[in-house]
Amino acid sequence: MKKTVMVVLISHRNDAAAKVQAVLTGWGCMIKTRLGIHEGVQENCTENGLLFLDLAGDRDKLSELERKLNVIPGVSAQKMELELDE
Repeated sequence: MKKTVMVVLISHRNDAAAKVQAVLTGWGCMIKTRLGIHEGVQENCTENGLLFLDLAGDRDKLSELERKLNVIPGVSAQKMELELDE
């Protein structure tokens, strides 16, 4: 059994966050779990962020999601398939 996850690094959250959110909303039915992390809070909030996505669905569609995220300036996404032992 295979598990697909994606890590998304956002280097300019204030500029890219709305674009990333729009892409993720459009592909929301393929996202089982989403975890967002950034350093700092309130006045010390950073411009960098990291998303972890647990994905499900067709491999070609998941690759298209990865491609759509990577065309956003300041965003780097990488999909990984992990093999689970049964």
